[in-house]
Amino acid sequence: MKVGNHTTVTVFTILGLTKDPILCVFFFVLFLVIYVVTLTGNVCIIILKRNYSQLHTPMYLFLSHLAFVDIGLSTSVMPIMLIVFLRHGMALLVSGCEAQFCAVVMFGTAECFLLAAMAYDRYVAICLPLLYSTHMSPRVCILLLGTSYLGGCVNAWTFASCLLSLSFCGPNQIDHFFCDFSPLLKLSCSDSSIIEIIPSISSGSIIVVTVCVIAISYIYILITILKMHSTEGRRKAFSTCTSHFTAVTLYYGTITFIYVMPKSSYSTHQNKMASVFYTVVIPMLNPFIYSFRNRDVKGALRRATVRIYS
Repeated sequence: MKVGNHTTVTVFTILGLTKDPILCVFFFVLFLVIYVVTLTGNVCIIILKRNYSQLHTPMYLFLSHLAFVDIGLSTSVMPIMLIVFLRHGMALLVSGCEAQFCAVVMFGTAECFLLAAMAYDRYVAICLPLLYSTHMSPRVCILLLGTSYLGGCVNAWTFASCLLSLSFCGPNQIDHFFCDFSPLLKLSCSDSSIIEIIPSISSGSIIVVTVCVIAISYIYILITILKMHSTEGRRKAFSTCTSHFTAVTLYYGTITFIYVMPKSSYSTHQNKMASVFYTVVIPMLNPFIYSFRNRDVKGALRRATVRIYS
């Protein structure tokens, strides 16, 4: 049987993070808890945004879509990851492996664009408050959201095209916890020198564009904050920007490390650790970083809790 007439390998075996039985049990419990927290936190953000009128603003619209993307990113990886811990490995069809990786790329890229859109939203709110309703109209928000998902699909298609051009005719064990691009390249018996460059250019271009938008937005925000006369206003603005900037730095740092840097510059172990961070940890942290520290969200959450138990 051949997949796309390019391969004699029908299945890949995902080895996971470790082969140690004790560590597998520990990691299974740990990552199961993380996955439950991720789903709970992000689903709460989406429900609160839909049901409370004070959250019907562009900022919370982007937050709800960020929550949706984080659910998609985490769900693309976590269920298979948990099964691997239980079975000490898992066989996955080549087509399923490629589909998993494309889903990770799509949601991960969409998150880049959403983070840039959120930075632009904060720039308009802080620097151009009188023009906020014009610059962040429903039409503009839909355009920004559409661009985010379209960018994710285009980048995923770029990676998928490269994967489909590879031939797999040797070992089929993936030394990773999901079907990532670098481990798949190592298993290919095709010349991957050019194929390795194309996704790096695609991902690098997206990272450069979105980072520029975020950086320019923050520069103007910083200038505006420094001109504020209220010390309390400066403190609150700096606190909000610091949380967002820290999360952005962590996310962009890991995806740049994985998908842009030359693959020969880091080890498989480093790749695994960085991948765990952006596919597992960051989707869990985002609700707390962006939303649950927000006064409006906490107020809506309290009212929802009272309504449930009243």
